[in-house]
Amino acid sequence: MWNNIYYSFPIQLFFLHLKKNIPLLLLWAILLLIILEKFGTVLGIPFLFLDPEYLNEVSWKGFFLMGVAFGVFTMAFHMTTYILDGAKFKFLAVIPRPFIQYCINNAIIPLVFYIVYLYRFIGFQLDNEHEDRIEVFEYFLGFTGGSILIYAIIFSYFAFTNKDLFVIFADSVEKRLRKTRIPRANMLRRIKESKETKNKVLYYLDIRNGFEPVRLDLARFEGHQLLRVFDQNHLNLIIIQSVLILLILFLGFFREYPVLQIPAAMSATLLFAIIMMLIGALAFWLREWLAPVIIIFLLLFNFLSKSPLLNRPHTAFGMNYDTKPAVYNLENLQNLLHPDSVEKDRSNTIQILENWKAKFPSKTVPRMIFITTSGGGQRAALWTLNVLQHVEKASQGKVFNHTQMITGASGGVVGAAFFRELYLRHQEEPGINYLNKEYLHQISSDNLNPIIFTLLVNDLFIRNQYYTYNGREYLQDRGFAFENQLNINTKEIMDKPLKAYSKPEYESKIPMLPITPLITNDGRKLYISPHSMSYMGISASRSEGINEKSQGIDFRRFFKDQDADNLRFISALRMGATFPFITPHIQLPSLPQMETMDAGLSDNFGIQDALRFIYVFQDWIKENTSGVTLITIRDSEKFTEIDQKILPTIFQKLSIPLKNILINWDNIQTLNNEVLYNQFKESMEFDIEKIEFEYSTSEFLRDRGLTDSVGTVNPAAQEIQRASLNWRLTAREKVSIIDNIKSFQNQAALQSVRNIEFLKPKED
Repeated sequence: MWNNIYYSFPIQLFFLHLKKNIPLLLLWAILLLIILEKFGTVLGIPFLFLDPEYLNEVSWKGFFLMGVAFGVFTMAFHMTTYILDGAKFKFLAVIPRPFIQYCINNAIIPLVFYIVYLYRFIGFQLDNEHEDRIEVFEYFLGFTGGSILIYAIIFSYFAFTNKDLFVIFADSVEKRLRKTRIPRANMLRRIKESKETKNKVLYYLDIRNGFEPVRLDLARFEGHQLLRVFDQNHLNLIIIQSVLILLILFLGFFREYPVLQIPAAMSATLLFAIIMMLIGALAFWLREWLAPVIIIFLLLFNFLSKSPLLNRPHTAFGMNYDTKPAVYNLENLQNLLHPDSVEKDRSNTIQILENWKAKFPSKTVPRMIFITTSGGGQRAALWTLNVLQHVEKASQGKVFNHTQMITGASGGVVGAAFFRELYLRHQEEPGINYLNKEYLHQISSDNLNPIIFTLLVNDLFIRNQYYTYNGREYLQDRGFAFENQLNINTKEIMDKPLKAYSKPEYESKIPMLPITPLITNDGRKLYISPHSMSYMGISASRSEGINEKSQGIDFRRFFKDQDADNLRFISALRMGATFPFITPHIQLPSLPQMETMDAGLSDNFGIQDALRFIYVFQDWIKENTSGVTLITIRDSEKFTEIDQKILPTIFQKLSIPLKNILINWDNIQTLNNEVLYNQFKESMEFDIEKIEFEYSTSEFLRDRGLTDSVGTVNPAAQEIQRASLNWRLTAREKVSIIDNIKSFQNQAALQSVRNIEFLKPKED
């Protein structure tokens, strides 16, 4: 019995894949690790598969599309391995519907994956999202229906072509293939190999009759008869692969329609399916030449990638790329920091400060507030907006009125900018309730599906669609998809040029909010603001003859001839929130071309910019305020337990140095900011205090007993419970972020906000 089981067709196919088709199994392994939450957990990748969102909601429709995606991926696996290995099993040529029979016997790997996925997504939904089991059952039916639909379509096609079209057109197919020597010689060689192979099969699983013994009287069948069967199915594979790729490209022309913005996990799975079919096609055609041809292709592609067609810039919408580019060299940077220019910018900002002071009674001294917010994708955006709403409520609307500037990075600035715009509209129309919780839903709505879908249908190929903004055309990319979806989520209230905020900031109706992406060319910051801030790029004590390297570039002065003031504000937000590989680096119209990255690379918490501004205007602050309160909003914990070290493997030793740098980047910036803040507090001649809010999961874990015997939180468990770092949040993560304001530490911070003495009587 064991001998019969071991030499059954399903088991032999399984072992054949383990020996020969490792690249294909690697794709299955990646998907399996993702759904088991062993890969990409910090970035929230598993939740894209376990909780797919479609049309801004998690429903049976999203799971239906995931069923379709996994069905396509599974059939790609079957078709690819059939072409590669089908000829090794001669009995397939004489059984009815050979490809369908092959798929049934090749189902071990897909079946295991489906069982694990069903178990994981049902468990995830029951544990984290729903108490209603009927709704989860609807998700199961949706997923099952999507898978069955795609299998029914493809199996029907193969059943029809193998039964009828092969009989009618097999000779013409064979004649066409005879005209090309390479594919026919390739297949004949495979048939020859199949006669010499030692693959032994005693039983196969028949779709109608269960396990059937393999016929051994195959000597009467000639090689050309076998060739017809495999030729036909190879042609079917080419047809289906071509239809799939063309369909995806076709959908790309209509990707702005929400109904076609499929779940991000579906886009990733379809990409895996294409990769699998390409691997199979290359292996079939190239055989032993596969490795050298791939190496030559990569080298050739790398060389050709320097061409203008493949290097068209990812643009900042609103800027003029048709005019003469700005000169980006040391001489021009020095000219921008001419003492007269710096003093002019200082004088303009002092007038803004005077306008801020004029809002308060003349016989009082107001408290100046700075808000700093950290980066962290949509997690940080939601947490920042949530904190600002609670802070305003706790202070009875006083905090934002006293706030002079907001600084920070990435998602935190996106959330703060949204709140600032709501506050501005509330001033213009008091009926608008800027503390409405509906805005939390808006800022946390999915922003990832259109980005990943655009990557699949557009950015992986040649970008060829344009977008018109203020009369200028720009190539669409996943950056455009990010901006467009953010616009939709926030009801387009921030869709305005940078200059639209010049007057409200000048009149101190709203706080200043400089966006500070990192310039990858030289490590400087780019200060994007409707008011020039050249004083932020150089020390206040700088004088001629002192050799000081500027730390920042004022955006408006540098790009004045490239229409800097008409930069789309949402594009500016994207420049400060450029997540690697998700949203592309923006190239600006300069020579050489300036590129920007996420502001969090230089200062993820905004502390440095806030303290620099305070330092520049310390004399004015000393004379006109009662001091400064720094409200910091962190999307990470300031104090974390020290992780236990285990003996590393050889591979871990190779990755530990880089891993330690990445893991401790947050801690390094926190420690540097602590040193800088303490120096300021001790050296300034006015009072400075700091109130800290942070998104923490420690209390969550302690409340549920998820600690060791002495109550210590495990850092790994703590990181898993945190909301993921991307532009899409699950319902559980949203609740976790919103409810975190109730933690003991954040409630204490709110009490500190209530205790702020916003106005003091002026001393005679």
